[in-house]
Amino acid sequence: MYRRISSVLFPIMTVLLIGAIIWGYQLNQQKNSVMVQSENHYQRAFHDLSYNMDRIHSELGNTLAVSSASEGMHRKGLMNVWRLSSEAQNEIAQLPIRTLPFTETEELLSRISKFAYQASIRDLTKNPLTDEEKKNLQTLYKNTEEINKDLDNVQMSVLNDHLKWSDAEMAMTSDKEVKNGIVDGFRSVNKKVGEYPPLEWGPSVSSLYEQRQVRKLNGVPVTTADVKRKAQKFADLNQEEIQVTENGKGTDHRSYTASAVQSNGHKVSMDFTADGGLLISYNDEREVGPKKVDRETAMNKADQFLEKKGYREMEAVAYNEYDNLGNFTYVRQHEDVLVYPEKITVRVALDNGEVIGLQATEFLNEHQEDREFPAPKMKMKDAKAKLNPDFKVSMVRKALIKNEFSDEVMCYQFVGKINGSQYRIYLNSDTGIEEAVEVVPGQTNRL
Repeated sequence: MYRRISSVLFPIMTVLLIGAIIWGYQLNQQKNSVMVQSENHYQRAFHDLSYNMDRIHSELGNTLAVSSASEGMHRKGLMNVWRLSSEAQNEIAQLPIRTLPFTETEELLSRISKFAYQASIRDLTKNPLTDEEKKNLQTLYKNTEEINKDLDNVQMSVLNDHLKWSDAEMAMTSDKEVKNGIVDGFRSVNKKVGEYPPLEWGPSVSSLYEQRQVRKLNGVPVTTADVKRKAQKFADLNQEEIQVTENGKGTDHRSYTASAVQSNGHKVSMDFTADGGLLISYNDEREVGPKKVDRETAMNKADQFLEKKGYREMEAVAYNEYDNLGNFTYVRQHEDVLVYPEKITVRVALDNGEVIGLQATEFLNEHQEDREFPAPKMKMKDAKAKLNPDFKVSMVRKALIKNEFSDEVMCYQFVGKINGSQYRIYLNSDTGIEEAVEVVPGQTNRL
Protein backbone atom coordinates (compact mmCIF):
# COMPACT_ATOMS: atom_id res chain seq x y z
CA MET A 1 0.00 0.00 0.00
CA TYR A 2 2.74 2.41 0.96
CA ARG A 3 4.55 1.53 -2.25
CA ARG A 4 1.49 2.43 -4.29
CA ILE A 5 1.08 5.75 -2.44
CA SER A 6 4.79 6.58 -2.80
CA SER A 7 4.72 5.64 -6.46
CA VAL A 8 1.94 8.20 -6.95
CA LEU A 9 3.28 10.96 -4.68
CA PHE A 10 6.92 10.74 -5.75
CA PRO A 11 6.32 11.95 -9.32
CA ILE A 12 3.97 14.65 -8.04
CA MET A 13 6.52 15.89 -5.51
CA THR A 14 9.24 15.76 -8.15
CA VAL A 15 7.15 17.89 -10.50
CA LEU A 16 6.37 20.33 -7.68
CA LEU A 17 10.04 20.53 -6.71
CA ILE A 18 11.10 21.18 -10.29
CA GLY A 19 8.34 23.79 -10.62
CA ALA A 20 9.47 25.50 -7.41
CA ILE A 21 13.07 25.57 -8.66
CA ILE A 22 11.98 27.06 -11.99
CA TRP A 23 9.70 29.60 -10.27
CA GLY A 24 12.49 30.57 -7.87
CA TYR A 25 14.93 30.92 -10.75
CA GLN A 26 12.51 33.11 -12.70
CA LEU A 27 11.79 35.20 -9.60
CA ASN A 28 15.50 35.64 -9.02
CA GLN A 29 16.00 36.60 -12.67
CA GLN A 30 13.23 39.19 -12.44
CA LYS A 31 14.75 40.57 -9.24
CA ASN A 32 18.17 40.81 -10.86
CA SER A 33 16.63 42.49 -13.90
CA VAL A 34 14.93 45.11 -11.71
CA MET A 35 18.18 45.71 -9.82
CA VAL A 36 20.10 46.13 -13.07
CA GLN A 37 17.50 48.58 -14.38
CA SER A 38 17.62 50.57 -11.12
CA GLU A 39 21.41 50.60 -11.17
CA ASN A 40 21.46 51.80 -14.78
CA HIS A 41 18.92 54.51 -13.91
CA TYR A 42 21.02 55.74 -10.98
CA GLN A 43 24.22 55.67 -13.01
CA ARG A 44 22.59 57.68 -15.80
CA ALA A 45 21.15 60.25 -13.35
CA PHE A 46 24.55 60.68 -11.68
CA HIS A 47 26.32 60.98 -15.05
CA ASP A 48 23.80 63.63 -16.14
CA LEU A 49 24.22 65.46 -12.82
CA SER A 50 28.00 65.60 -13.24
CA TYR A 51 27.62 66.69 -16.87
CA ASN A 52 25.14 69.48 -16.07
CA MET A 53 27.18 70.73 -13.11
CA ASP A 54 30.15 71.02 -15.46
CA ARG A 55 28.01 72.94 -17.95
CA ILE A 56 26.76 75.29 -15.20
CA HIS A 57 30.39 76.08 -14.42
CA SER A 58 31.08 76.74 -18.12
CA GLU A 59 28.02 78.97 -18.58
CA LEU A 60 28.94 81.01 -15.50
CA GLY A 61 32.41 81.46 -16.99
CA ASN A 62 30.96 82.49 -20.34
CA THR A 63 28.71 85.06 -18.69
CA LEU A 64 31.65 86.56 -16.81
CA ALA A 65 33.92 86.53 -19.87
CA VAL A 66 31.89 88.91 -22.04
CA SER A 67 31.80 92.68 -21.81
CA SER A 68 29.76 94.28 -19.05
CA ALA A 69 27.69 95.92 -21.80
CA SER A 70 26.78 92.58 -23.45
CA GLU A 71 23.26 92.36 -22.06
CA GLY A 72 22.23 89.84 -24.70
CA MET A 73 25.00 87.40 -23.79
CA HIS A 74 24.33 87.94 -20.08
CA ARG A 75 20.69 87.04 -20.63
CA LYS A 76 21.57 83.97 -22.71
CA GLY A 77 24.14 82.75 -20.20
CA LEU A 78 21.84 83.25 -17.22
CA MET A 79 18.95 81.48 -18.94
CA ASN A 80 21.26 78.54 -19.60
CA VAL A 81 22.38 78.53 -15.96
CA TRP A 82 18.74 78.55 -14.84
CA ARG A 83 17.85 75.67 -17.16
CA LEU A 84 20.87 73.55 -16.26
CA SER A 85 20.56 74.10 -12.49
CA SER A 86 16.89 73.10 -12.70
CA GLU A 87 17.89 69.91 -14.54
CA ALA A 88 20.58 69.21 -11.94
CA GLN A 89 17.98 69.47 -9.17
CA ASN A 90 15.80 66.98 -11.02
CA GLU A 91 18.71 64.56 -11.35
CA ILE A 92 19.51 64.79 -7.64
CA ALA A 93 15.86 63.90 -6.95
CA GLN A 94 16.32 60.68 -8.98
CA LEU A 95 19.27 59.47 -6.89
CA PRO A 96 18.73 57.29 -3.78
CA ILE A 97 20.23 59.86 -1.41
CA ARG A 98 17.11 60.99 0.43
CA THR A 99 18.57 59.88 3.77
CA LEU A 100 21.82 61.76 3.17
CA PRO A 101 22.30 65.31 4.51
CA PHE A 102 22.53 66.78 1.00
CA THR A 103 20.27 69.74 1.67
CA GLU A 104 23.04 72.36 1.48
CA THR A 105 23.91 71.41 -2.09
CA GLU A 106 20.27 71.18 -3.15
CA GLU A 107 19.53 74.60 -1.67
CA LEU A 108 22.57 76.12 -3.39
CA LEU A 109 21.35 74.81 -6.75
CA SER A 110 17.86 76.09 -6.03
CA ARG A 111 19.20 79.54 -5.22
CA ILE A 112 21.41 79.56 -8.31
CA SER A 113 18.36 78.66 -10.39
CA LYS A 114 16.18 81.39 -8.86
CA PHE A 115 18.95 83.99 -9.03
CA ALA A 116 19.69 83.24 -12.70
CA TYR A 117 16.01 83.25 -13.61
CA GLN A 118 15.16 86.48 -11.81
CA ALA A 119 18.15 88.27 -13.32
CA SER A 120 17.53 86.99 -16.85
CA ILE A 121 13.85 87.94 -17.12
CA ARG A 122 14.34 91.57 -16.22
CA ASP A 123 15.21 94.25 -18.77
CA LEU A 124 19.01 94.14 -18.58
CA THR A 125 19.29 97.16 -20.89
CA LYS A 126 17.66 99.28 -18.19
CA ASN A 127 18.74 97.25 -15.15
CA PRO A 128 22.09 95.60 -16.00
CA LEU A 129 23.86 93.23 -13.65
CA THR A 130 25.05 95.05 -10.55
CA ASP A 131 28.58 94.80 -9.14
CA GLU A 132 27.19 92.65 -6.32
CA GLU A 133 25.56 90.27 -8.80
CA LYS A 134 28.76 89.98 -10.83
CA LYS A 135 30.63 89.25 -7.61
CA ASN A 136 28.08 86.52 -6.88
CA LEU A 137 28.66 85.01 -10.33
CA GLN A 138 32.43 84.97 -9.75
CA THR A 139 31.94 83.25 -6.39
CA LEU A 140 29.55 80.71 -7.89
CA TYR A 141 32.03 80.07 -10.72
CA LYS A 142 34.70 79.11 -8.16
CA ASN A 143 32.25 77.11 -6.03
CA THR A 144 30.93 75.05 -8.94
CA GLU A 145 34.51 74.29 -10.00
CA GLU A 146 35.18 72.76 -6.56
CA ILE A 147 31.89 70.85 -6.60
CA ASN A 148 32.70 69.45 -10.04
CA LYS A 149 36.09 68.20 -8.84
CA ASP A 150 34.46 66.42 -5.90
CA LEU A 151 31.79 64.86 -8.14
CA ASP A 152 34.52 63.75 -10.54
CA ASN A 153 36.25 62.02 -7.62
CA VAL A 154 33.01 60.21 -6.76
CA GLN A 155 32.64 59.17 -10.38
CA MET A 156 36.22 57.85 -10.49
CA SER A 157 35.56 55.84 -7.32
CA VAL A 158 32.43 54.36 -8.88
CA LEU A 159 34.37 53.30 -11.99
CA ASN A 160 37.64 52.18 -10.38
CA ASP A 161 36.12 50.39 -7.39
CA HIS A 162 33.08 49.05 -9.27
CA LEU A 163 30.74 50.68 -6.76
CA LYS A 164 27.01 50.15 -7.02
CA TRP A 165 24.28 52.57 -6.04
CA SER A 166 22.32 49.70 -4.51
CA ASP A 167 25.22 49.19 -2.08
CA ALA A 168 25.22 52.91 -1.32
CA GLU A 169 21.49 52.76 -0.66
CA MET A 170 21.98 49.89 1.80
CA ALA A 171 24.86 51.77 3.49
CA MET A 172 22.63 54.83 3.97
CA THR A 173 19.83 52.83 5.57
CA SER A 174 22.09 50.68 7.74
CA ASP A 175 22.04 51.23 11.49
CA LYS A 176 25.79 50.73 11.57
CA GLU A 177 28.48 53.05 10.20
CA VAL A 178 29.35 51.57 6.81
CA LYS A 179 32.12 52.92 4.60
CA ASN A 180 31.00 53.59 1.06
CA GLY A 181 32.70 55.73 -1.57
CA ILE A 182 29.48 57.17 -2.97
CA VAL A 183 28.01 58.03 0.42
CA ASP A 184 31.26 59.51 1.72
CA GLY A 185 31.69 61.51 -1.48
CA PHE A 186 28.25 63.10 -1.31
CA ARG A 187 28.68 63.85 2.38
CA SER A 188 31.97 65.56 1.61
CA VAL A 189 30.39 67.69 -1.13
CA ASN A 190 27.53 68.74 1.11
CA LYS A 191 29.85 69.58 4.01
CA LYS A 192 32.01 71.76 1.80
CA VAL A 193 29.00 73.57 0.33
CA GLY A 194 27.66 74.21 3.83
CA GLU A 195 30.93 75.96 4.71
CA TYR A 196 30.74 78.43 1.81
CA PRO A 197 30.25 82.04 2.99
CA PRO A 198 26.64 83.17 2.44
CA LEU A 199 25.96 85.27 -0.65
CA GLU A 200 23.78 88.36 -0.86
CA TRP A 201 21.14 87.08 -3.23
CA GLY A 202 18.98 90.18 -3.12
CA PRO A 203 15.47 90.57 -1.71
CA SER A 204 13.63 89.09 -4.71
CA VAL A 205 15.42 85.74 -4.27
CA SER A 206 15.82 85.70 -0.49
CA SER A 207 12.11 86.31 0.03
CA LEU A 208 11.39 83.01 -1.71
CA TYR A 209 13.26 81.14 1.04
CA GLU A 210 11.96 82.96 4.07
CA GLN A 211 10.23 80.55 6.42
CA ARG A 212 6.48 80.86 6.01
CA GLN A 213 5.59 81.90 9.54
CA VAL A 214 2.97 84.23 10.91
CA ARG A 215 4.66 87.59 11.27
CA LYS A 216 4.94 89.13 14.70
CA LEU A 217 1.67 91.00 14.97
CA ASN A 218 0.79 93.94 17.12
CA GLY A 219 -1.74 93.16 19.82
CA VAL A 220 -2.15 92.36 23.46
CA PRO A 221 -0.45 89.06 24.40
CA VAL A 222 -3.04 86.42 25.16
CA THR A 223 -3.07 83.83 27.92
CA THR A 224 -4.01 80.16 27.90
CA ALA A 225 -7.39 81.11 29.31
CA ASP A 226 -7.92 83.63 26.50
CA VAL A 227 -7.09 80.97 23.88
CA LYS A 228 -9.55 78.55 25.49
CA ARG A 229 -12.32 81.13 25.28
CA LYS A 230 -11.52 81.94 21.67
CA ALA A 231 -11.42 78.26 20.70
CA GLN A 232 -14.70 77.60 22.52
CA LYS A 233 -16.38 80.49 20.70
CA PHE A 234 -15.01 79.63 17.26
CA ALA A 235 -15.82 75.91 17.27
CA ASP A 236 -18.59 75.78 19.90
CA LEU A 237 -16.56 73.47 22.14
CA ASN A 238 -16.84 72.62 25.82
CA GLN A 239 -14.17 74.85 27.34
CA GLU A 240 -13.32 72.30 30.03
CA GLU A 241 -12.29 69.76 27.37
CA ILE A 242 -9.95 72.14 25.53
CA GLN A 243 -6.21 71.55 25.91
CA VAL A 244 -3.82 74.41 25.08
CA THR A 245 -0.10 74.13 24.29
CA GLU A 246 2.36 76.92 23.59
CA ASN A 247 4.57 76.74 20.48
CA GLY A 248 7.88 78.53 19.87
CA LYS A 249 8.30 79.67 23.46
CA GLY A 250 11.01 82.31 23.76
CA THR A 251 10.91 83.21 20.04
CA ASP A 252 9.36 86.06 18.06
CA HIS A 253 6.85 83.69 16.51
CA ARG A 254 5.06 82.19 19.48
CA SER A 255 1.65 80.67 18.95
CA TYR A 256 -0.86 78.51 20.77
CA THR A 257 -2.59 75.29 19.74
CA ALA A 258 -5.99 74.52 21.20
CA SER A 259 -7.36 71.00 20.74
CA ALA A 260 -10.32 69.02 21.96
CA VAL A 261 -12.24 65.81 21.28
CA GLN A 262 -15.89 66.52 20.64
CA SER A 263 -18.73 64.39 21.98
CA ASN A 264 -19.00 62.72 18.57
CA GLY A 265 -15.37 61.62 18.81
CA HIS A 266 -13.98 64.10 16.26
CA LYS A 267 -10.73 65.79 17.19
CA VAL A 268 -10.66 69.53 16.54
CA SER A 269 -7.56 71.73 16.67
CA MET A 270 -6.91 75.44 16.19
CA ASP A 271 -3.77 77.58 16.12
CA PHE A 272 -3.78 81.15 17.43
CA THR A 273 -1.19 83.95 17.43
CA ALA A 274 0.31 84.76 20.82
CA ASP A 275 -0.16 88.50 20.19
CA GLY A 276 -3.78 89.36 19.62
CA GLY A 277 -5.03 85.76 19.68
CA LEU A 278 -5.86 85.71 15.97
CA LEU A 279 -6.81 82.43 14.34
CA ILE A 280 -4.09 80.91 12.16
CA SER A 281 -5.78 77.63 11.26
CA TYR A 282 -8.73 75.40 12.10
CA ASN A 283 -8.97 71.65 11.49
CA ASP A 284 -11.69 69.08 12.16
CA GLU A 285 -10.20 65.61 11.71
CA ARG A 286 -13.46 63.72 11.19
CA GLU A 287 -13.76 61.12 8.44
CA VAL A 288 -15.58 62.33 5.34
CA GLY A 289 -18.18 60.09 3.71
CA PRO A 290 -19.19 59.75 0.04
CA LYS A 291 -19.79 62.93 -1.94
CA LYS A 292 -23.37 64.22 -1.82
CA VAL A 293 -22.84 68.00 -2.11
CA ASP A 294 -22.11 69.86 -5.35
CA ARG A 295 -19.61 72.67 -5.76
CA GLU A 296 -22.06 75.57 -5.63
CA THR A 297 -23.69 74.29 -2.44
CA ALA A 298 -20.27 73.79 -0.86
CA MET A 299 -19.25 77.33 -1.85
CA ASN A 300 -22.40 78.80 -0.30
CA LYS A 301 -21.58 76.92 2.93
CA ALA A 302 -18.03 78.30 2.84
CA ASP A 303 -19.36 81.84 2.23
CA GLN A 304 -21.68 81.58 5.24
CA PHE A 305 -18.91 80.17 7.42
CA LEU A 306 -16.50 83.01 6.62
CA GLU A 307 -19.19 85.65 7.15
CA LYS A 308 -20.17 84.12 10.50
CA LYS A 309 -16.53 83.95 11.66
CA GLY A 310 -15.88 87.60 10.84
CA TYR A 311 -14.07 87.26 7.50
CA ARG A 312 -16.13 89.68 5.46
CA GLU A 313 -15.63 90.95 1.91
CA MET A 314 -13.99 87.68 0.84
CA GLU A 315 -14.37 86.41 -2.72
CA ALA A 316 -13.87 82.81 -3.93
CA VAL A 317 -11.34 82.77 -6.79
CA ALA A 318 -10.35 79.10 -7.13
CA TYR A 319 -11.65 75.63 -6.37
CA ASN A 320 -10.25 72.12 -6.48
CA GLU A 321 -11.65 68.83 -5.34
CA TYR A 322 -9.85 65.84 -3.84
CA ASP A 323 -10.95 62.77 -1.91
CA ASN A 324 -14.49 64.10 -1.25
CA LEU A 325 -13.10 67.41 -0.03
CA GLY A 326 -13.68 70.77 -1.70
CA ASN A 327 -10.91 73.33 -1.26
CA PHE A 328 -11.79 76.97 -1.92
CA THR A 329 -9.31 79.83 -2.17
CA TYR A 330 -10.69 83.18 -1.06
CA VAL A 331 -9.11 86.63 -1.35
CA ARG A 332 -10.22 89.90 0.17
CA GLN A 333 -12.19 92.24 -2.05
CA HIS A 334 -11.58 95.95 -1.46
CA GLU A 335 -14.27 97.85 -3.36
CA ASP A 336 -13.67 96.62 -6.95
CA VAL A 337 -10.16 95.23 -6.39
CA LEU A 338 -9.29 91.60 -5.58
CA VAL A 339 -6.40 91.62 -3.08
CA TYR A 340 -4.64 88.34 -3.88
CA PRO A 341 -1.92 88.50 -1.17
CA GLU A 342 -4.67 88.43 1.49
CA LYS A 343 -5.64 84.82 0.96
CA ILE A 344 -7.64 82.28 2.97
CA THR A 345 -8.17 78.61 2.15
CA VAL A 346 -11.38 76.89 3.24
CA ARG A 347 -11.88 73.10 3.22
CA VAL A 348 -15.43 71.74 2.89
CA ALA A 349 -16.55 68.14 3.45
CA LEU A 350 -18.59 67.16 0.41
CA ASP A 351 -20.67 64.57 2.29
CA ASN A 352 -22.73 67.27 4.03
CA GLY A 353 -21.18 70.66 3.14
CA GLU A 354 -19.66 71.24 6.57
CA VAL A 355 -16.53 73.41 6.76
CA ILE A 356 -13.85 71.26 8.39
CA GLY A 357 -10.73 73.32 7.75
CA LEU A 358 -9.42 76.86 7.38
CA GLN A 359 -5.90 78.20 6.76
CA ALA A 360 -5.37 81.94 7.28
CA THR A 361 -1.58 82.27 7.52
CA GLU A 362 -1.22 84.33 4.35
CA PHE A 363 -4.15 86.53 5.30
CA LEU A 364 -2.53 87.33 8.65
CA ASN A 365 0.86 87.96 7.05
CA GLU A 366 -0.45 90.25 4.34
CA HIS A 367 -3.56 91.96 5.69
CA GLN A 368 -3.28 95.76 5.77
CA GLU A 369 -6.12 98.10 6.64
CA ASP A 370 -4.28 101.09 5.14
CA ARG A 371 -3.13 99.38 1.93
CA GLU A 372 -3.00 101.80 -1.02
CA PHE A 373 -4.70 101.08 -4.34
CA PRO A 374 -3.33 103.47 -6.98
CA ALA A 375 -5.58 104.33 -9.89
CA PRO A 376 -4.63 102.64 -13.20
CA LYS A 377 -2.69 104.77 -15.68
CA MET A 378 -3.89 102.65 -18.60
CA LYS A 379 -7.50 102.23 -19.62
CA MET A 380 -8.91 98.73 -19.52
CA LYS A 381 -9.69 98.69 -23.26
CA ASP A 382 -6.07 99.65 -24.08
CA ALA A 383 -4.76 96.84 -21.87
CA LYS A 384 -7.21 94.40 -23.44
CA ALA A 385 -5.83 95.27 -26.88
CA LYS A 386 -2.49 93.76 -25.82
CA LEU A 387 -4.00 90.29 -25.31
CA ASN A 388 -3.75 87.44 -27.80
CA PRO A 389 -6.57 88.03 -30.35
CA ASP A 390 -7.63 84.38 -29.91
CA PHE A 391 -8.12 84.82 -26.16
CA LYS A 392 -11.88 84.97 -25.53
CA VAL A 393 -12.40 87.25 -22.53
CA SER A 394 -15.36 86.41 -20.28
CA MET A 395 -14.64 88.71 -17.34
CA VAL A 396 -12.36 91.60 -16.34
CA ARG A 397 -11.53 92.54 -12.75
CA LYS A 398 -9.00 94.77 -11.07
CA ALA A 399 -6.52 92.80 -8.98
CA LEU A 400 -3.58 93.47 -6.70
CA ILE A 401 -0.99 90.68 -6.98
CA LYS A 402 2.62 89.97 -6.17
CA ASN A 403 4.81 89.51 -9.23
CA GLU A 404 7.87 87.28 -9.62
CA PHE A 405 9.97 89.84 -7.76
CA SER A 406 7.54 89.84 -4.80
CA ASP A 407 6.52 93.41 -5.66
CA GLU A 408 2.86 94.34 -5.31
CA VAL A 409 1.39 95.53 -8.61
CA MET A 410 -2.05 96.66 -9.67
CA CYS A 411 -3.36 94.69 -12.63
CA TYR A 412 -6.30 94.07 -14.86
CA GLN A 413 -7.29 90.44 -14.43
CA PHE A 414 -8.67 89.03 -17.67
CA VAL A 415 -10.48 85.69 -17.37
CA GLY A 416 -11.11 83.80 -20.57
CA LYS A 417 -10.47 80.78 -22.75
CA ILE A 418 -7.92 79.82 -25.34
CA ASN A 419 -6.86 76.41 -26.67
CA GLY A 420 -9.70 74.75 -24.79
CA SER A 421 -8.56 75.89 -21.32
CA GLN A 422 -9.55 78.75 -19.06
CA TYR A 423 -6.88 81.21 -17.90
CA ARG A 424 -6.38 84.29 -15.82
CA ILE A 425 -4.01 86.80 -17.41
CA TYR A 426 -2.79 89.68 -15.27
CA LEU A 427 -1.72 92.80 -17.17
CA ASN A 428 -0.01 95.64 -15.31
CA SER A 429 -2.59 98.45 -15.19
CA ASP A 430 0.13 101.07 -15.69
CA THR A 431 2.21 99.49 -18.46
CA GLY A 432 0.13 96.66 -19.97
CA ILE A 433 2.96 94.20 -19.35
CA GLU A 434 1.93 90.61 -18.55
CA GLU A 435 2.75 90.11 -14.88
CA ALA A 436 1.35 86.58 -14.54
CA VAL A 437 -0.61 83.91 -16.40
CA GLU A 438 -2.32 80.98 -14.70
CA VAL A 439 -4.71 78.20 -15.55
CA VAL A 440 -7.96 78.42 -13.59
CA PRO A 441 -7.93 75.07 -11.67
CA GLY A 442 -11.63 75.15 -10.90
CA GLN A 443 -14.11 77.89 -11.57
CA THR A 444 -17.08 79.19 -9.67
CA ASN A 445 -20.06 80.93 -11.22
CA ARG A 446 -18.57 84.20 -10.06
CA LEU A 447 -15.60 83.98 -12.42
